[in-house]
Amino acid sequence: MFDLLSIKSPDFVKTLSESELEQLAAEIRAFIIEKVSATGGHLSPNLGVVELIIAMHKVFDSPKDKLIFDVGHQAYTHKILTGRANKFDSLRKFEGLSGYLKRDESVHDCWEAGHSSTAIAALAGFEISRVAKHQTHNVVALVGDGSLNSGLSFEALNFIGHKPGIAPIIILNDNEMSISKNVGTLAKLLNSMRTNKTYLRATRIKWIPRFFRDLKIRIGNMLRGFAKNMTIFDEFGLEYYGPIDGHNFRTLIKYLNLVKNAKRPCVLHVITKKGKGYSFAENDALGLWHGVEPFDIETGLPKHKKAENYASWSNIISEYLCTFADKDPDLRVIIPAMINGSGLRKFQDNHPEQIIDVGICESFAVCMSGALSLDNRHVFVPIYSSFLQRAYDQVSHDIARQNLHVVFGIDRAGIVGDDGETHQGIFDIAYLRHIPNMEIIQPMDASEAYSLLDYAFNHTTHPIAVRYSRSKLLFEPDKYIDRLPVTKPSWVKILADGEVAVICYGDNVRRVKQLIEESNLPVSLINARFIKPMDQAMLLEITDTYRSIIVLEDVVISGGLGSYILEVLQGHGKDTRKFRIVGLPDKFISQGSVEEVYSLYGLDDQSLTELIKKSINDATDKE
Repeated sequence: MFDLLSIKSPDFVKTLSESELEQLAAEIRAFIIEKVSATGGHLSPNLGVVELIIAMHKVFDSPKDKLIFDVGHQAYTHKILTGRANKFDSLRKFEGLSGYLKRDESVHDCWEAGHSSTAIAALAGFEISRVAKHQTHNVVALVGDGSLNSGLSFEALNFIGHKPGIAPIIILNDNEMSISKNVGTLAKLLNSMRTNKTYLRATRIKWIPRFFRDLKIRIGNMLRGFAKNMTIFDEFGLEYYGPIDGHNFRTLIKYLNLVKNAKRPCVLHVITKKGKGYSFAENDALGLWHGVEPFDIETGLPKHKKAENYASWSNIISEYLCTFADKDPDLRVIIPAMINGSGLRKFQDNHPEQIIDVGICESFAVCMSGALSLDNRHVFVPIYSSFLQRAYDQVSHDIARQNLHVVFGIDRAGIVGDDGETHQGIFDIAYLRHIPNMEIIQPMDASEAYSLLDYAFNHTTHPIAVRYSRSKLLFEPDKYIDRLPVTKPSWVKILADGEVAVICYGDNVRRVKQLIEESNLPVSLINARFIKPMDQAMLLEITDTYRSIIVLEDVVISGGLGSYILEVLQGHGKDTRKFRIVGLPDKFISQGSVEEVYSLYGLDDQSLTELIKKSINDATDKE
């Protein structure tokens, strides 16, 4: 038995026998299942790479050797081996252990990433620096097969394959999945590489003398050609090894030592089973066990029951799309590898020809959607707020500049909680608002969501972003059939009373309304559902009517709605001193529940109530 909680360094792994390594892997796998069942987290990707990461630490010398993980959600075993097992009860919690790699957590974490496909580019940078300093350590990147779809990965491969004098190592973790099943030509190429028996037999030939190394490489390439399995990595100029069994320590250690000593750019193709060791995750073909909420280990069922008549924003948007697609067969939903995360499994089941999964390729998804729009189709592109940043140029240059009617679903807008800095959706208003032609809207509830989606598809002709958070809310679709129409940009007064007004949008409208009513406060509440273009007529009326005005938003203040309001009022020569903008500071926000983050930055219920009461008193004193 290994005492995982007492591990301080991965050095002990180097002394273990093969049977001891297998015992360590079994204990780590059980530990991950136990801890993730309690905290939630990324289960399947971590269960699939236990042996691989143990073998990496046996062969390589971290932190001297740079071990780069393409996305940190496959690095739980790495965290355990580098002395963080005793912190796993705080995994993804406020001020706890990050679900991803964090350079300030450990010297063994040399690269941080919450988005995929950055590892090979980072690998190139570390390797170029190593060579320039005449250092002898290894630079290794563990990359998932789903990440290779990205243009960034191809750009990096193109660079390192023919750059003389470097010897980076790419370990391709191939489990045929990214979050869900991989798509596209590259996935098919990898599948052929896994299964071509002629090639597998040919590459096992051992009679070639070791001193004919270059000849062996050429013969290997020739044999692959005869087997019609010349790999894409060969074409890029990398030396390719594999595929090998990613759960066999003897094989892993042999080939890791081989690429360690190759002295040229290498790819080691490793086949793993995503979710290995836990039957529910192993048999998951849809990606449902990729990232999970707390669950019961025996049954696989969530520990927290779903509230009746409540649904996530993602599922609410999906329900609308299902109804819309029934009436419009030309509708196309373009999604970059997030069918489950964006709640679109039902849509895919009911309308398989109307949804296109492009893999982890946000830029491509956005650009292609523009061309579909030009063919007079309704197009919906749902992307997480923090992932859409990867397609900023396409949004600006290809969609907005041509004023194309594409409807973007900005999923996970606002604070997302346990995924932390890399996933908080707090910048999208700032990076979209200044783009000409772009409209930005956010509904307060499901009924308004249906009305605003009607506007987005049927009334505006501009590109438009529909923001929605990660939260769950009351959902009764039968009540939205006779919904109120929204035909132009407009704000709505939810409450009208007193000398103080609060302007907000999205989930915060419902929250502030409840606060005002519970405390019986004489306050007006304005639903700024159109962030851009804003309802300037109502804004000017509010400015002239109220003595004190609070603008509340759950994004960074810089570039948000509050900034926009001040810009507009300055243009009208209005006094803006009565406005108080409450939002998030100019920083990356760490993990934690929405309530914990709100409390930290003064956006929680108590802080807001105190601020509103103070504003009421100040307004009364001015009379």
